[in-house]
Amino acid sequence: MPTKIVDTILPTTMVGSYPRPHWYRHQLLGRDIRVAFKEVAHEEAYHDATQVVIRDQEEAGLDIITDGQMSYDDYVGVIGSFCWYMYERIGGFQQAKDPHPSEIGAAVRTKEVELLSDWGGVVNDGPVTRGPIRLADLYKIATKYAKKPMKVSVGAGPVNLAWHVYNKHYKDARELSLALAPIFNAEMKDLAAAGAKYLQIEDLGAWLPLFTNNNDDYKWIAEVITRCVDGVKAKIAWHFCFGNAWGNALSGIFPKGYETVLPHFYDVPVEQFVLDYANREMSDIEALKSLPKDKEVQIGVLDIRTMMIETPEQVAARIRKVIKVVPPDRVYLSTDCGMKPLPRMVAKMKLKALVEGAKIVRKELGNR
Repeated sequence: MPTKIVDTILPTTMVGSYPRPHWYRHQLLGRDIRVAFKEVAHEEAYHDATQVVIRDQEEAGLDIITDGQMSYDDYVGVIGSFCWYMYERIGGFQQAKDPHPSEIGAAVRTKEVELLSDWGGVVNDGPVTRGPIRLADLYKIATKYAKKPMKVSVGAGPVNLAWHVYNKHYKDARELSLALAPIFNAEMKDLAAAGAKYLQIEDLGAWLPLFTNNNDDYKWIAEVITRCVDGVKAKIAWHFCFGNAWGNALSGIFPKGYETVLPHFYDVPVEQFVLDYANREMSDIEALKSLPKDKEVQIGVLDIRTMMIETPEQVAARIRKVIKVVPPDRVYLSTDCGMKPLPRMVAKMKLKALVEGAKIVRKELGNR
């Protein structure tokens, strides 16, 4: 049975990132945090920013918080550090932002091509090696300020990273992803050793077979995630959304939805799938009818790709659609994706609406 983090039905959380306070202007720019934090002002500002965004979540009433990922620089796509934080700290990747592979030879400059062009590509020209990623260090900083249980986001994951790469060392995305998996496994084991109880691997590579049109790719992607989580003593969730660049979903490049992809990963040893639904008004929620009884979902019921703040009643209506399909004791409530692209005030008000919407439905369920 899935591990309980809190003794609350329909627990509330968010995916991972949160808007930076406007005064937090320091950038890591690829440096090891143990190097960057030799500058006293940077270390103090990082601690202060982390404390502030944790407080925002706790004041909004979330049951499970994150550190808000203040380690994410203000890179391309607002949330581009999702990938670049890893590229910059794993040996074998060049540091430059190159044109994205998808724009090479593109006959039409669609919105998605333009956004991926902004995101950029990267060259892999050597064997990958574990560098100063230091997720456990960042977790230890956050735990100094957290009063609620914490979820730790780990990613972008191996297949996600391989998606944007020019392979000059490994022969293809599969070979590169399998080489990256032990690095992520080591980071996750270090987090568990540091006391983290709830880890969320972020890997949109789950969608890759829709582009290769090769169903065999589902098998090696499942193998990669399995290797990432092997032997990790923590509750593990797997997040894959529809993309988030400057607050835009990249749904135009996804020809199909969860109903096609998710069943291929039901045997992967994760307890929970973290899925993107609110911005599509819960479209294809019926796909979750096939969810195995030993799996949970963390469902996006807040649309982070708009600055419109939901009412608690809107959130409650989305929750009701979910629990018609998946029993409420296997549902966590969340955001569609990271909140970094939003203004901080909007993000906090959205989280408050999430909490209040959850209370409405809990009451309908009999205060469970």
